[in-house]
Amino acid sequence: MKAAIATRGPTGLLIALTIAVLTAVGALAAPSAGAAPPRAATATSVSAIAEALRERPVYVDPAASALLSEGEAQALADKIEGADKPLFVVVLPADYPTENLFTELRTATGVTGLYAIRLGDRFDARADSSVLPRAAVGNLVGSVQGEDARTQLDDFTDRALANMGGGAPSGWDEGAGGGVSTTALITAGAVLVVGGAGVYTLSRRNRRRHDQEQREALERLRVVVDEDITAFGEELDRLDFHPAEAGADDAMRADYARALDAYEQAKTHMADAGRPEDVRAVTQALEDGRFSLAQLAARREGRPLPERRPPCFFDPRHGPSVADVTWTPPGGATREVPVCAADRARLADGQDPMVREVETAYGRRPYWDAGPAYGPWAGGYFGGGILPGLLMGTVLGSMMATPTYAADYGAGYGDFGGGYEGGDVSGADFDPGDFGGGDFGGGGDFGGGGGGDFGGGF
Repeated sequence: MKAAIATRGPTGLLIALTIAVLTAVGALAAPSAGAAPPRAATATSVSAIAEALRERPVYVDPAASALLSEGEAQALADKIEGADKPLFVVVLPADYPTENLFTELRTATGVTGLYAIRLGDRFDARADSSVLPRAAVGNLVGSVQGEDARTQLDDFTDRALANMGGGAPSGWDEGAGGGVSTTALITAGAVLVVGGAGVYTLSRRNRRRHDQEQREALERLRVVVDEDITAFGEELDRLDFHPAEAGADDAMRADYARALDAYEQAKTHMADAGRPEDVRAVTQALEDGRFSLAQLAARREGRPLPERRPPCFFDPRHGPSVADVTWTPPGGATREVPVCAADRARLADGQDPMVREVETAYGRRPYWDAGPAYGPWAGGYFGGGILPGLLMGTVLGSMMATPTYAADYGAGYGDFGGGYEGGDVSGADFDPGDFGGGDFGGGGDFGGGGGGDFGGGF
């Protein structure tokens, strides 16, 4: 009779489901006679560590158990699994062999992610660049140096989870017994108790907010792109070229036709744009069109044809650049930037270049300090992998170097990221430069976050 009452109606059904989930959790949490421990007591080989990491994000070598207790390791693992991020934490004794440790561990694990190792009293980390850029890894490592093991790993984990991209490997959800993990069941039970409708509503609200932010970013960007299209149309109007004019040849007519086609393509791409990243096709078409006009001008004037160069960094509407010059932005790092003839002359005279400024919430700012939506806009103009160097140290460059940027605005703007997503099983298919090599001691494979093979050039 009690059972019938307990399961009657929606409330009773919820109670029954909750009891079932908690019972399953208890059964999985209780150790069974035939169950193997999560890792062998003497598993110190890289292969054994990698095998353990495929099942749980934290591995503590038995010889290093004094650095991090089992309870502390489990709490850290629960935090990482709860965040659904591909972060791997390893604690090893000080005398563990270190040559090529990160590279070999990444190869043996085969999972794209962020790998952190505490080795005695030393600490360092490496990551696939699609999960976390090198500079970010180095900064995170440097921010926790000198802390005791528990505090250091906890602080590093919190900061890394807030910055890295990707999702957790599927193996963590399977559990040691091949079933559903305890964490997943507890989460499912909590959802049942609280109510799945609330979670669904929150997810929809976040999605709507994200979509609204994207639409607003596109509308702000549309003003700038329309200015670019208009400026190019005015260049065509001023050209005063007629395909049938005296002296015109097939090469000139082809240049002119390509410029007209680029103008129409830019307008079409902008009309079809639904997200900020769609404007890359627009500015790429405009860049192609301006180069065609530069070729046409050279043919008409009897000059050598220009080489294909990126547009002027300060304002792509200035047209193709004529040279690379050294330039240092206020408070920034010195870099080589492509410039038009007019801006080259201004810089040579000690004057400021004519910088493209756009409207922001803080007034007019250079486009590289205006917001993340300008990444696709710049990417269409400055392709071929030159963009990271141009935007080094700028607000936009810093944004584009984060994994979350690619999720919101797309990737491919000059090797800011790409490849496998975090958590993907890529095996040995990864960039060895991301994981370094050599000695673990100081400046090699384990460089203390401030240099070494992985961190050189920060």
